[in-house]
Amino acid sequence: MNLKPLHDRIIVEAAPKEEKTASGIILPDTAQEKPQKGTVLAVGPGKRLDSGQLAPVDVKPGDMVLYGKYSGTEVTVAAKDYVILRAEDVLAVLTAETAGVA
Repeated sequence: MNLKPLHDRIIVEAAPKEEKTASGIILPDTAQEKPQKGTVLAVGPGKRLDSGQLAPVDVKPGDMVLYGKYSGTEVTVAAKDYVILRAEDVLAVLTAETAGVA
């Protein structure tokens, strides 16, 4: 990947959009919701505090995260879509037990 996040930003590969409902109804493109979870691909070094120290980011590459519906900036690099978020826009990290919930 040719993207390197700066400061407290993270790069997330969004999960694919749901094309079917739980009951099996196929959704057209216009009715599909924007994904709110994805896999962290890269993490910046952290936010610089007033004291000059770096505040580390709480997530690491490979984590599955939930983020706000309208959070971040969507970018396309080499025909792949990514979301660049601030660390504070991450709502939760999904663990193996909760991965099926969202």
